[in-house]
Amino acid sequence: MKNFECTLCEAYQLGITIRNEFKETDLVTAFENLDHSIDAIKDEYPAWHPAPLSFRAMVLSFVFMEITGDSYAEFSRRLTRQPEVATILGFTRVPDESAFSRAWRNRFDDETHEYVHAAAHFVIKEVHDRDISASEVRPKKEIVEGTEENIDSVEDESVSQNAIVQTTRLARDHAFGHFDSDRASNTTYEDTQFFELQTFMGMVRCGTAQGATRFQYRRGEEYGPHGDTHLRAVKQFDPEGLVSGFNETTDRLLSVIASEASFRRPVTAAIDITTIPYYGEVEGMPMVSGTKDRDGRAFKFATLSIIGQNIPLVLAVEPVRESSEWDENSSNQIHRTVRRLVRQAKEHVPIEIVLCDREFDSIRVFQTLSNLDVNYLIPKRVSSSERDVLEQMEEDDQEVAVESASVHVESGSHPMRLLYVPSTSGEGTAVFATNLRVGPEEAESFCRRYSRRWQIESEYKSIKGDFLAKTSSKDYRVRLFYFVFAVLLYNIWRLTDFLLKAVVDGEMDCEPVLTAGECVELVASALIPHD
Repeated sequence: MKNFECTLCEAYQLGITIRNEFKETDLVTAFENLDHSIDAIKDEYPAWHPAPLSFRAMVLSFVFMEITGDSYAEFSRRLTRQPEVATILGFTRVPDESAFSRAWRNRFDDETHEYVHAAAHFVIKEVHDRDISASEVRPKKEIVEGTEENIDSVEDESVSQNAIVQTTRLARDHAFGHFDSDRASNTTYEDTQFFELQTFMGMVRCGTAQGATRFQYRRGEEYGPHGDTHLRAVKQFDPEGLVSGFNETTDRLLSVIASEASFRRPVTAAIDITTIPYYGEVEGMPMVSGTKDRDGRAFKFATLSIIGQNIPLVLAVEPVRESSEWDENSSNQIHRTVRRLVRQAKEHVPIEIVLCDREFDSIRVFQTLSNLDVNYLIPKRVSSSERDVLEQMEEDDQEVAVESASVHVESGSHPMRLLYVPSTSGEGTAVFATNLRVGPEEAESFCRRYSRRWQIESEYKSIKGDFLAKTSSKDYRVRLFYFVFAVLLYNIWRLTDFLLKAVVDGEMDCEPVLTAGECVELVASALIPHD
């Protein structure tokens, strides 16, 4: 009992010291000025344990996290963005999320847990009771009303941290085996180390040079490649081999859930094209295309994704090569891109229907999908013939109409329907093309399926916002590698989330069990050897 009283006494002294410093400065500087010794608690790791991270730095980190309410992931990101904070706390390198998790579970005993809570909660109460200006300090009610979150918890309490880590590794292990740079066997760095750096760059959203520098700070100067070495290695990945490797990886990822009944049924898929802005010179850049913005320039990539009730995965990726004023490319044959995407996707799952946006309104696209024995629902541009029907509908006071039509091109022909239904925006009438036999009484409800396509926009936002590393490289091999790798990380996230939900309760429609940011950090930590 006496030892426990000493522990609490020292914890409160630490809290008082932080509070006194806090009155005059910000939280980080308050920690910088700490000379408080930590003697009342002990390191549970034995002397022989390979734990290079300072015990004192770990304790101060948990006090900091408890004061701010940061999760392991958020705090690790903070240290990555601000390496000077890691130095202030006493780290020689930035710990990852798994290092904090292991320390709380294995390195700290109950007394140390209480020490952290006592010191941090004293600071929180004092800040709010004394009206000290400190925006980073969490609300007082979180620690006094019984709503305090367990520092070792995850967003879904029914899923353990260990389950998340193990499941992420399972998904990771199926992801990287089919990507090979074909470099010599005696190279300094293995391909996995470049994947590790690429994951890190996507995690912290930075470019190659900065990412390599920050990564070396995190893992040690000799551990990872320099930025120019990374770019040279990336250029060794053949573009066709990248797309092929992605296809094989997708098959491996889906094999993990091959027994899931929903993937034995035909799925709803969406095809779209996303752009990655490019701001450099376009001369000699055949893979750079124009955009809807007249002066815009971008690299373009087409994808086919599963949407609807199934796990949202990207099944196929294709680079888009368009004719532009600065190159000699032939005009873009969008139906050929569609054909390659659907063929790749059908190797993995049966497809019931494909949803595309108006950019794919083309009789060659329609016939290509029909030839592939796939149904489609695609919005039509309004031409003179459609305008005539709309005028007639207005005269007859009709809200819905179905017109029969047919497609005839050199590759074949098939009957189709044009569906005229009220626009979901509430204004006017929308026109859709489909090769399914849909009558007037079911046209409106059938076309509501198109609203599922919004999921692909959310998907692109996540791929580019959570997983895509920055680069200004003009080399298309670099651009393609960065995009394909970001899509791969997105798929790992979605597969991990699917597996975790299946373990918990089988409910797939709820919010993700772990965020994209948490997943990519776990992928990085799974690639990185443990402390």
